[in-house]
Amino acid sequence: MATTAQVVKSNKKPKFSTRIVRRCWRCGRKHAYMRKFELCRICFRELANRGEIPGIRKASW
Repeated sequence: MATTAQVVKSNKKPKFSTRIVRRCWRCGRKHAYMRKFELCRICFRELANRGEIPGIRKASW
């Protein structure tokens, strides 16, 4: 979990566009972030397994 100070700092507009830090909206994690879903891999997996992300289901073959 990211601290509230880290989340607030990453929400500020940076001086240069390459310094943007994208964070998961659920837990604040910045690594393993998926832009399409705005989630980290851990939160994505939890929500996908519960069926809370429309159009996503677990593969089985």
